[in-house]
Amino acid sequence: MSDPFLKLVNRYATKGVLVDTNILLLYFVGTVNRDRIERFKRTKTFTTNDYDVLVRLLSVFQKIVTTPNILTEVSSFINQLGEPERSRCYSIFAREVVVLEEVYLATSEIVSERWPFTQYGLTDCGISTLAVGQYLVLTDDLAATRYFQSQGIDTLNFNNIRLLD
Repeated sequence: MSDPFLKLVNRYATKGVLVDTNILLLYFVGTVNRDRIERFKRTKTFTTNDYDVLVRLLSVFQKIVTTPNILTEVSSFINQLGEPERSRCYSIFAREVVVLEEVYLATSEIVSERWPFTQYGLTDCGISTLAVGQYLVLTDDLAATRYFQSQGIDTLNFNNIRLLD
C-alpha cells in the first residue's frame, strides 16, 4: 500500500473502520467459498486476491463498525446465493456479526438536512452521520467516496487498494 493509505490505516487502527455493504459482502462470500466470489453476481467484480487483501486489511483494525442498514443490505444480497452457500453464509454472518460493532442511528437523524438523502440514500447517509470524525470508511463506491471525502470523512476506496497490492 502507498504511504497515504498506510497513514490513514494507521491513524484509524485503534479507532476502527466502517465497512460498506459490498466490501462486507465480499468478506462473507469469500469466507464461505473463495471460488464463488467471481461467480456471484453481487461480488463478481472482485477476485480471490481482493478477498485476501481485504482480510489482511481488516486484521489491522481493532474495531470493525457497521450499521443495521449495512447489515440488512448484506443479508438481502446473501439471500441471492444458491444453496448450500446461502445457508453457510448466513451461519458465518450470524457468527461474525457478534464481533462487529453495530451502531444504530435513527432514520430521522440520518435523513436530516445535513446529508443529501435524496442523492445518496439511507445507507450512505448513515455512514456519513456515523463516520464523521470517528471512523475510517472502506467502500468501493466511487460516488460515495467522493462525497464522503468532500465532507471531511476519511475514506479508502477499495478499488484503489486493489490496484496497489
